[in-house]
Amino acid sequence: MSSPALFETTIRSLPLLHRGKVRDIYAVDDTRMLIVTTDRLSAFDVVLPTPIPDKGRVLTAMADFWFRKLAPILPNQLTGDAPEAVVAADEVDQVAGRAIVVKRLQALPVEAIVRGYLVGSGWADYQNGGSVCGIALPPGLRLAERLPEPLFTPSTKAAVGAHDENIDLAHCAALLGADLTERVRDAAVALYRAAAEYALTRGIIIADTKFEFGLDEAGTLTLIDEVLTPDSSRFWPVEQYRVGENPPSFDKQYVRDWLTASGWNKRPPAPALPAEVVDKTTQKYREALRRLTG
Repeated sequence: MSSPALFETTIRSLPLLHRGKVRDIYAVDDTRMLIVTTDRLSAFDVVLPTPIPDKGRVLTAMADFWFRKLAPILPNQLTGDAPEAVVAADEVDQVAGRAIVVKRLQALPVEAIVRGYLVGSGWADYQNGGSVCGIALPPGLRLAERLPEPLFTPSTKAAVGAHDENIDLAHCAALLGADLTERVRDAAVALYRAAAEYALTRGIIIADTKFEFGLDEAGTLTLIDEVLTPDSSRFWPVEQYRVGENPPSFDKQYVRDWLTASGWNKRPPAPALPAEVVDKTTQKYREALRRLTG
């Protein structure tokens, strides 16, 4: 049985810093923040009115798994402090299993997208000009084909309701500087390679994913936000993967497909999701967690 869905937190013992598409962020003190993953779901950069029960807990468990597994590659934002210890007693139910206490860091203004397979907007780019985000690829590649090497294709970070914008390396370097851009690219690709290799042993292909990074006071590049969840990644079951076809996925592509078929114009407000779509989405998120973490 699912727990009641949590669409929005109402934590009053801490100052609210920001409500994102999915996460509510509170200040703990000058060096720490509380990040609560709600059951909100966004699609096409619009927050849907219908929450997905247990989604926040699944995402938190999955991200925590990956943060710890990938820690040898790059430091991450986790402090190890218990979320239940930083809120009032009557607010513990809002954070149990769905929150983390993190370091306050300087977030970088780009999303580090890594693509291992030719799909989604990358496939559309390739069909139009033989490249993905300005990176030329060999001719003759097919839909969902594994790329010769993972591609780093950064994007800007949009506010709620706005659209992220793919940028090239030159634009990224203008935002971050050439040296930091290179560090971000190398870290993102290394993280993707390690995660994709492990996921294959669990029957999941990570087609693409999004990482976010921050800097501490010493300039140490640090993995932040969420990592390798169905919200930030495209997960495919190995047994259903076929080159030339768009495989079924464990991520929110199922919801995107339903929204597209509904005729929605992809502008707010989004339509409510029917119960069967909510239930199937919950099942997909849980299955991804079960496969990856056992």
